[in-house]
Amino acid sequence: MKRPLVAAIFAVASIAAVVAAISFAPAGLRPWLGQSEPPPSAENAEHADHDGDHEASVTLSDDQVKESAIELAAVAGGDLQNHFLAPGTIVQDANHVARVSVRVLGTVAELKKGIGDKVEKGEVLAIIESREVADAKSEYLAALPTNELQQTLAARFKSLADTRALAENEYLRARLAAQDAQIRVNSARQKLFALGLSEAEITSLPQQDAQSMQKQELRAPIAGIVAERRVDLGALVGREGLESELFVIVNLDRVWVDLAVAPSDVAKVSERVEVSIKAAATGLAAKARVSFISPMLDQNTRSARVVASLDNGDHAWRPGTYITAEIPLNGPPAAILIPKPALQAINNEPVVFVRDGAKFLARKVKPGREDDERIEVLSGLAAGDRIAVTNTFIIKAELEKGAADHDH
Repeated sequence: MKRPLVAAIFAVASIAAVVAAISFAPAGLRPWLGQSEPPPSAENAEHADHDGDHEASVTLSDDQVKESAIELAAVAGGDLQNHFLAPGTIVQDANHVARVSVRVLGTVAELKKGIGDKVEKGEVLAIIESREVADAKSEYLAALPTNELQQTLAARFKSLADTRALAENEYLRARLAAQDAQIRVNSARQKLFALGLSEAEITSLPQQDAQSMQKQELRAPIAGIVAERRVDLGALVGREGLESELFVIVNLDRVWVDLAVAPSDVAKVSERVEVSIKAAATGLAAKARVSFISPMLDQNTRSARVVASLDNGDHAWRPGTYITAEIPLNGPPAAILIPKPALQAINNEPVVFVRDGAKFLARKVKPGREDDERIEVLSGLAAGDRIAVTNTFIIKAELEKGAADHDH
């Protein structure tokens, strides 16, 4: 009886020793000993989540955000402002240049304007004396009373023919004579137009005296400044004389910016786009708008001509001025654009701090294109997200400080 009892006591003692050994064994050996890990506590579970793949965060109250001068902004899309440079020159706007010429043989009797003078549209520049003008005026004035008489006779003959008081043939002859007289007036009138007379000048011819018959007034077709005067007083002008172009008038209220763009860049330019120009010598700067893109390349420079229109009401921009232009590039709009200061790097990964209640979440993002001030975000943000856009380094420092305290 004693031997079985002793054996039982030794067996119980052995089992107790094994249980104690397992209880005090390291956690890494417990699976080998047939014991599973105890379920984690709530605190351990939260810690495990913090160490996993999720958005790190830092808590900052609204007062702390204000004191740190951290500005918030809603995420939105827009256009990037990339650009390239192109050389250019200020030139006259071809639509605001007028060349005043004479179409008759004559002599310069008076010069009313000189180089640099301002002129209004219709103002007299010079007076030409011409025998050809006198003959054309005389022809027109002679045709007027004849036409008036023939028109009166034709109307009277028609009344008589309608009452059968006059033969039909007599009326037809009167009507043909009236038509011929009208043609002569119209022909003389067109000749005066061809010589440069205006409608008002032709209408006033019957009231002119004999001394004015050979005079022709040259008037400014546009308002502007006399840039060139190519004739002197008493000079012979016209088809058989010297130059028929007597004046050049320019209006500098608007000028052109003539740009030379490389073939590789011309496809990136679009009409109506605004460009920034700056004068090389004076530093004067302004905005112009592209109005023309040439479809051909210059044979000598192998560059494309791009013209931009520039408002120049104060005449600060002079033709011949060398400039440099910043031309924005064409490109699709970005769905999400953020200011460059909004982007930070944590563990060599780009992040943006998204405001969520009293927290800032370190949201991982994928950057795309950029310009001087903004960056496109391809993924990680949605329109309307409120993010920190200034002093984001403060949030980053708080986040890294919290991580260091947690490690200790």
